[in-house]
Amino acid sequence: MPREIALGDALVPSLLLVFLGSMALLWALDWVAGRYALYRHVWHPPLFRIAAFVCVFGGLALLLL
Repeated sequence: MPREIALGDALVPSLLLVFLGSMALLWALDWVAGRYALYRHVWHPPLFRIAAFVCVFGGLALLLL
């Protein structure tokens, strides 16, 4: 498992790239849920967003193993 990725001359932790990828995926999921009014089925939308981010980030981080 690579601990650091060389981006130019800077070493970047691999989890930072996973974090940025999961944020992009979460923004896409948030757009789809807002576009099709799926948040009306959710009790607490901000809590749902945080839980979705944790699930997406955890899933992508497990792919590093």
